Amino acid sequence: MTNTSFVSPVVSRRDLFRQSALFAGGAALAGLPFGRQLLAHDVSENWPAVAALAQKYVGTRKLANLYMTFGWGQEDHAHTVGGGTLSLAKPTPVDENSLFRIYSMSKPITGMATMILIDEGKLGLDQPVAEILPAFRDMQVLIDPEGPLEETVPAIRPITIRQLLTHTSGLGYQIISKGPLQKAYNEQGLVGGRVSRMPIPGIEPVTPAPGLAEWADRLAGLPLMYQPATKWSYSCSIDLLGRVIEVASGMEFEAFLKQRIFDPCGMTSTWMQVPASEAHRLTDNYGIVGGVPFPIDPGANSIYLDPPEVPAGGGGLVSSPKDYDRFLRMLLGYGRLDGKFVMSEEAVRVGTSNLVPATVDLTGSWVEGEGHGAGGRSKGAQFGWGGAAGTLAAVDFDLGLRSCLFTQYMPAEAYPIRDEFMAAMEADMAMMRAKKKQAA
Repeated sequence: MTNTSFVSPVVSRRDLFRQSALFAGGAALAGLPFGRQLLAHDVSENWPAVAALAQKYVGTRKLANLYMTFGWGQEDHAHTVGGGTLSLAKPTPVDENSLFRIYSMSKPITGMATMILIDEGKLGLDQPVAEILPAFRDMQVLIDPEGPLEETVPAIRPITIRQLLTHTSGLGYQIISKGPLQKAYNEQGLVGGRVSRMPIPGIEPVTPAPGLAEWADRLAGLPLMYQPATKWSYSCSIDLLGRVIEVASGMEFEAFLKQRIFDPCGMTSTWMQVPASEAHRLTDNYGIVGGVPFPIDPGANSIYLDPPEVPAGGGGLVSSPKDYDRFLRMLLGYGRLDGKFVMSEEAVRVGTSNLVPATVDLTGSWVEGEGHGAGGRSKGAQFGWGGAAGTLAAVDFDLGLRSCLFTQYMPAEAYPIRDEFMAAMEADMAMMRAKKKQAA
């Protein structure tokens, strides 16, 4: 049984996926002549406001953990600020090997897996999806995104791989769609990331479709919310790319990720299903109700210890800070890590660039004034995305900076951590500048 209630309020969560705090903080840090030196040493000691932010939430037991990582270029290990424990009920501290539900931070990984196949000529960036999955030929589009499913018009153009990568295909999402379309998504089991084995009062549980192939076929039978390549709308398109990858590669989706990304990147702690032998590293996930955390997915009894009915490329992964930092480090290395070739430089450059079709109107969207690449936000030299349980990750190619924030609570807007994180960084940097001026 999968329960997704705590991700349902995502409609108002533009802040959830906003990378501006990390990006702005990194840019401001680069302006300091001693920024890199500080990150190469004890980060918590040199970032008292950021460390205090972690203490504010962890020390008062509002959260079990708040763990941030920073790394420059190809430094082997990222440095950390904050900490906490795996659970409010357990004393085991979190570290770089602890396991976190990264939810939509899975999307850039699936996006780069897609870019590998595009680079190898097994997929085309502007190839119609129907050439790989024929069920997506002749799609219908709702006249009203919240209206009856019978009131549709034909799609004016085919869905393409580019559109799936950038949420511009017109597809809906179980956590975004409303009205009859959302009901149909629930009835058809078109869910993404999992939340809990436990039933949550007031929320009807959803039984996922039996496998990724069936999931894709059921999705093809429902109308689109919008005409393809006309509007940016957060969607299940990255989940669908998991099935596209299977057909194009001839491999199961999870096996492809392991063989082509996880193994060559040395990501030994990233899975759709956490092995029972590693359950002791898994954090608890909390639902925040009235400012009070309640465990909704305890690590020892987590739904992520079960095999997923549908391996969700858009929100199904569990990973560690060390693993995800290695993925970011591979991106900063333009496809190479520790001398190993993971993907081509061109695939990384294209995948982290703005791929939104020129016909798309971004007005009012989460990425207005910015762009979107292969599964993540693209803004200048910056690329990254966030997750529904409060996590964030980004790279800045100009600065050579990789940054992550790990925690576990839902919904992410329950606490203003992202705004507070940016303010804390600004306060610490102001102090650094003052000390630098006094020493001059």
